[in-house]
Amino acid sequence: MSQFLLTLLVFVPILGTFLVLLLPNQFKAHFGKITIAINAFQLVVASYIMMGYQGLLENMNGVLSLSSFQYLEKAEWILLNLGSFGRLSADYILGVDGLSNSMVLLAAIVLLIGSISSLEIQKKKRGFYALYLLLSGTIMGCFLALDFFLFYLFFEFMLLPMYFLIGIWGGKNSEYASIKFFIYTLVGSIFILVIMIALAASVIDPTATAVQLGLATNLEGVTPQIIDKVQTMLISGEIGQSDFVRTFTLVHMMDAKNYIPDSILSLDYGATLFGTNVRFIAFLMVFIGFAIKLPVVPLHTWLPDAHVEAPTSISVVLAGVLLKIGGYGMLRIAYSIFPDGAQYFAWYIALGGVISILYGAFVALGTHNLKRLIAYSSVSHMGFVMLGIASLTAEGVTGAIFQMFSHGIISSALFLIAGVLYLRTGNLEIENYSGLSSKMPRYTMLATIGFFASLGLPGFSGFMAELFVFLGAFNSSAVNNLVPRWMTITATLGLVLSAAYYLWAMQRIFLGKFYLKDASVESKLKDLDMRELLMLVPLSIMTLILGIYPKLLINLIEGSVTVLVEFANFVGADHIRVIIGG
Repeated sequence: MSQFLLTLLVFVPILGTFLVLLLPNQFKAHFGKITIAINAFQLVVASYIMMGYQGLLENMNGVLSLSSFQYLEKAEWILLNLGSFGRLSADYILGVDGLSNSMVLLAAIVLLIGSISSLEIQKKKRGFYALYLLLSGTIMGCFLALDFFLFYLFFEFMLLPMYFLIGIWGGKNSEYASIKFFIYTLVGSIFILVIMIALAASVIDPTATAVQLGLATNLEGVTPQIIDKVQTMLISGEIGQSDFVRTFTLVHMMDAKNYIPDSILSLDYGATLFGTNVRFIAFLMVFIGFAIKLPVVPLHTWLPDAHVEAPTSISVVLAGVLLKIGGYGMLRIAYSIFPDGAQYFAWYIALGGVISILYGAFVALGTHNLKRLIAYSSVSHMGFVMLGIASLTAEGVTGAIFQMFSHGIISSALFLIAGVLYLRTGNLEIENYSGLSSKMPRYTMLATIGFFASLGLPGFSGFMAELFVFLGAFNSSAVNNLVPRWMTITATLGLVLSAAYYLWAMQRIFLGKFYLKDASVESKLKDLDMRELLMLVPLSIMTLILGIYPKLLINLIEGSVTVLVEFANFVGADHIRVIIGG
């Protein structure tokens, strides 16, 4: 059973979609419970995988191989004969390392919390829960897929359920918000698609090609020595095109030795576009595709609208998980396949991170809608992810991943807090409230924890994440000279601004004399019930535990971070010398 755990994570919720669609109407009251049970199953499996994970096992010359991943599942899927151009393969490959393991665990936690929150949905329950389960499966697929084509399918399929979940179950402007979300993400997906096709045309699978050449009788018989021989033959031009087995496998795309000489994305191609090497342009296109999802200023404008209009449970999933697919894609695909581009554009990526930090914080400071404030806070906090990965230091990348996990937990709690208020009063304008602590003490306590955690107070996970990001970015000038120190110093202003808008919101909503603009809803201002406590208390505990003992997450990700940083720094620098020198 353990060899199919990753498949279960992906396809049990997808099968649950069909179960919800096919069950007769008399089971309508149980759709929410079925969804919670399936998401709870995902969390159990994700926790089991995390506890069984043994750290990074192997890397070859600084590049991950498939054997570096654990719980690996691999099967032949699509094999297309291209005639004189050889063959094209796309395989069903799932696996976990420290990076994907942390994101799978985060996704499982947030999806379960979101499904519990969704119990307040009253209309079209069959459609909502079917789409929610489809979304749950595709999210897991994104974090587990090691084949670019498979990843892209999951990445695209997320658009469909999220579009309808916002558009049908959202607020009064939900159609506008869902269309805007769809168009932005689709444009980013097209950028990624173009480069995925170019990569498939440029990269061979050395293992399958060895079998094609008769150097081994089957894939299991291909040794590292045979792979080295195939790569040497490829570089020297001893392999004809008809023997190429072109591939979508990500780990093969990470090794420059697998690139066909003079192919469009090989190091020796030398073609330029607008005066910039094609490989650098390819990195930029993939990066922008994921930057839209993160999102990065100025590609962020879909996010506040989507958050404000989405139902609470979908806001939780959107902030807690979907944004993280942007950061994950940057590290897993853009940085790992194009380490040269990562170094070449590092200064601009860091600047984009600083701009996002400050812009998101300034706008949050000026907004009067609680949900919109939290949404712009997310834009600001994702800027720290950009700054961390731009540094290409172990501390900075660790901080970026830590920030993704931490923000996923904290933002989920914050949107639940906003959802509680909206459920009771139907309004989220901050000036409409005052002194709620006298009526809702438990709610006030958990909201305070969420606000303090998000503004980076020591003792919470947000502080540890931002500390590592600042350490990595500040040390970058000494390690690889990619991020100037003035950017890091400027970014610290974001901490001051986040304290300002969170403390202002907390003082206005919870402190002072009790006041409600709409006095008719005062009778509905009841404190948190058991369902709401069940969602908020675990999230609050998690951010405290990670703030006090961050080693729990660091131990999980440090091996993958080390390999990625070394690869991006040393291999990326070598690639730049070849590209520019050539």
